[in-house]
Formats: sequence, structure tokens, C-alpha cells
Amino acid sequence: MQFDYDYIIIGSGFGGSVSALRLSQKGYRVLVLEKGKWWRAEDFAKNNWQLRRWLWAPRLGMRGIFKMTFLNHITALSGVGVGGGSLTYANTLPVPTDEFYRSGSWHTLADWKEELAPYYDLSYRMLGATTHPYQGTADQHLQRLARDLNIEHQCQATQVAVYFGEPGRQVSDPYFAGRGPDRKGCIHCGACMTGCRHHAKNTLDQNYLHLAQLEGAKILAECEVTRVVPRDGNTGATGYNVVYKPHRKKEKSVTAKGIVFAGGVLGTVPLLLKLKSSSLPFLSDQIGRQIRTNNEALINVVSTDAQKGDFSKGIAIGSIVQTDADSHLEPTIYGKGSGFFKLLMVPWIPERNKIKRLGLLVGTLFKHPIKWTRAFFAGDYASRSTYLLFMQTIDSTLRLRRGKITPLKTQHESGPAPSAFIPAVQPLVRKYEKQVKGMAFVGFTETLFGIPTTAHILGGAVMGASPEEGVIDKNNRVFGYQNMLICDGAMISANPGVNPSLTITAISERAMAQLPEKMRDKS
Repeated sequence: MQFDYDYIIIGSGFGGSVSALRLSQKGYRVLVLEKGKWWRAEDFAKNNWQLRRWLWAPRLGMRGIFKMTFLNHITALSGVGVGGGSLTYANTLPVPTDEFYRSGSWHTLADWKEELAPYYDLSYRMLGATTHPYQGTADQHLQRLARDLNIEHQCQATQVAVYFGEPGRQVSDPYFAGRGPDRKGCIHCGACMTGCRHHAKNTLDQNYLHLAQLEGAKILAECEVTRVVPRDGNTGATGYNVVYKPHRKKEKSVTAKGIVFAGGVLGTVPLLLKLKSSSLPFLSDQIGRQIRTNNEALINVVSTDAQKGDFSKGIAIGSIVQTDADSHLEPTIYGKGSGFFKLLMVPWIPERNKIKRLGLLVGTLFKHPIKWTRAFFAGDYASRSTYLLFMQTIDSTLRLRRGKITPLKTQHESGPAPSAFIPAVQPLVRKYEKQVKGMAFVGFTETLFGIPTTAHILGGAVMGASPEEGVIDKNNRVFGYQNMLICDGAMISANPGVNPSLTITAISERAMAQLPEKMRDKS
């Protein structure tokens, strides 16, 4: 049969970009559909007060790179645009601990540590991973905290997707023998998460997607997929019709032999839930199940003492400390001028009882009016702020469903429910507060409603031995349909306890390696 493309990839994040390059290299005709925009370095927001360039809220006319999704149990942070989460993530590329490979719905399907080892190495090379060579103010304070806790030996620089070189100096592509774009040395402006304006961050449009285009892949931005329909009305043996909606234009339809869902948890899972009730009824009933976070806390400590240094200098996350067997802490920063989050912050009150918590909140505001006012109105909020990111490998799951009032809702499924009040993080934050003469704040959903924030929502289309256990098999192929794969955070089948970007890349590399090269016409 004749198709417009061999494969259509829905989404351009870590899994989608890997798929685009590797399928193109195998000779397939590839189309990537991305609902977000193309971004040049100079297009990114100068700080996160430029909401139209930074925030994704299309109903309000904002089509930036950063999205916040408010759910029953969590507030999820994610990225949008050509390059997906790489545009706004904090550059870090850690490998999970062994527990990740031994748990979850996938652990019996393969020796995952051995299976993924070569693909982690490949992903490191493709993403330009290197050890952060400097120490910013936030890194110095983390090291001091670790020293005071007698765990300084467990504090180390992060592995990050950044080109350092000589600060600000442009060089020819240092990664792909000149096939990639020119790069500039990182100037340590701290603005990694509002979009790198200096050609130093190794976002996916600088590597996988750039090379995929050289191989012939086509990328259409601002095109949101609305329907995927098997042409045979059955299991997709004769390909698929894909309907998408370009921004401010009428829907269009294209055909393909195969589909790769790669829109991230908050893109892929809602779309599959919708399609299961219409054109893809044979999808596993496990769609939307086994949603995970890294059991994390995100706490903003604002220094009231300018003598403690400028916290906005450095990269988004330059260091990490393992605080116990299950947990680690990372100091996260924004670039100078990025103070938008203070509008969403209230004092951190780690009290589980809601009535007591609200009472303590009111008491804090009246008891320490000068302290919180000085913190809120700090001369430059980003220069005084550290966002302490605390993550654990402790496992629990939610279920994501379509809502009647809201588009999506969550239900508690297994393990302890996500909590805004993790006991292990509390002494760390209090000690850091004293160290920088600061005050701790969190998003209003945490103190007011007890709902934590996560930058790493995972799962919802996990691996399993059968459709009763998962949505995809160990090679990322969707149960019930032919030539259909899922390669994004939705496939992550256990709690990695660390930033999952490298792992999504590695598993996607492995999935693409299982596919054959396209049959060539020998005539």
C-alpha cells in the first residue's frame, strides 16, 4: 500500500527525537508532529516574567515552553516545543540506582541494567554529557550543607548536557564531526530552564532532531494530533490515518504504516485514553495506570542576606548530594530576573493536619512579617533563591483518567500517596534556611491543599508481559496493534528516583535498535 510516510512520530521530546533519527537512518520516511513551537535561541524568554514566551497556556494566548498541569494528587511540570522537555529541563543526565531495574512491571522482562548499559553510553555521547566543571553559589552552599551533615563525600558535580568550552566563544560543532550546529561556551547565566539563549545547552533540536532532518525527516511544529485511526478498522495491519490540527488552521490528515507515540505522559496518555474509547479499542486496560513521580519535594529557599552570594550564577543544577540510601538533594536555580514563581509561593508549613497547617500559615505571616516580606520583595528574586529538589526511590502509583469537570483527574492506586510533607527533607531544608539566612516557600497547592509538585511525571503506558500487565512489551510495541510503539516518559515502568531524561533516551535507543531497516527496492 502507498502511504504518505512510513512512520509518524507524535511528539519531539527525548523518545520522539531518538525515534526520528534512528528510523530515518534505517531508510524510513518520517514525519514528526509537535504541538509546540520551533524555538531559535534568540526567541526564548529573557526571564520567566515574559509569560507569552515562557508559559504554555494556549487558551490564554501563551505558547511558551513550560507547562503546569494541576491534578488531584500532584502539580506536574513539563516541557512543550520542538525538542520537548529538553528545552526547559535542568540538563541533568543521571543513571538510576540498581533498584530501578529490579522493580515495577518490567523487571522480569529482561536484565535491564545489562540491556541498557550500551544505550546509556550512546545517549551520553549523543546528548553531549559532561561533568559540570564549576561551582556556583548554590553548589557551594550544598557542599557546606553536606560537610555539616558529614556526607561531603556523597556530594558531587552533575553530569549535564551542556557545552562548556570557553565561555561565550563560538566553535564549530564539537560533537558530530561538523554535522551539527555551531556551539558557544556556557556563560553560567543560570537561565537553562527558561530556554538557553546562548547556544550552550544541548537541547534535542541541536542533536537528534538536527541530524534526523539531515537524514530526511520532516518536522511540523504547532500541529496537535487529534485522531489515530487504523485503515483496516482493526489492528493497523494496513497502516493508519492520522488527523492533526495545525495552529489556527483546519484539520489535516496523513497516512503512515507505523506510529510512535512520544508526546510525554501528559500528551500520550490523555490521547490514548481518548482513542481507546473510539478508534483504538484494543488498547490495554492498563492505559493511565501506574503513574509515578520521583516522590519529590520542590522547596524554594529565599535568602534575605545579599552577602550570601548571587544564587542565579551557574547552571540550573550543578551539584547533587545523596542524603540517604533512598534520597538525594539538588540545588536548582533560575537566571537573573526570573521571579515569576514568587506569585505562586506561600511559606512552607510541613504539617500534615490541614487545620493546623492553615493555622500555622496565618501565624507565620503575623509572627514573621518582616522576614517573609523581605524575602518576597528581595531585590532580584532569582539572585536570592535556591529551589531545593529532593527525590526518592520509594515507589507509589496513581491512575490518570479523563475527567468530567476537568480534562484529567488522578486516583490513588498503590503505595503511599504523593505527599507535600516528606519527613526526610524537613531537617535538610531547615538547616539550609539557617545557612543562607533565608525562608522556605512552596507552591500554594502544597501548603493550602497538601498537593506536591513534580517535574517528573512518569508511566501510564508501562511495559508488561501481557496486556493484563502493561500497555507495551519489552520492545516498546503496543499490545493489540501492529507497527505502533510508545517511546516517552509514559513507558517508564518503575521509579528511577532521578531525572528520567537519560533513561527515556536510552530505552528509546534500544527500542529503535530492535526495528529492521527498511526493505529496499532492488529493481
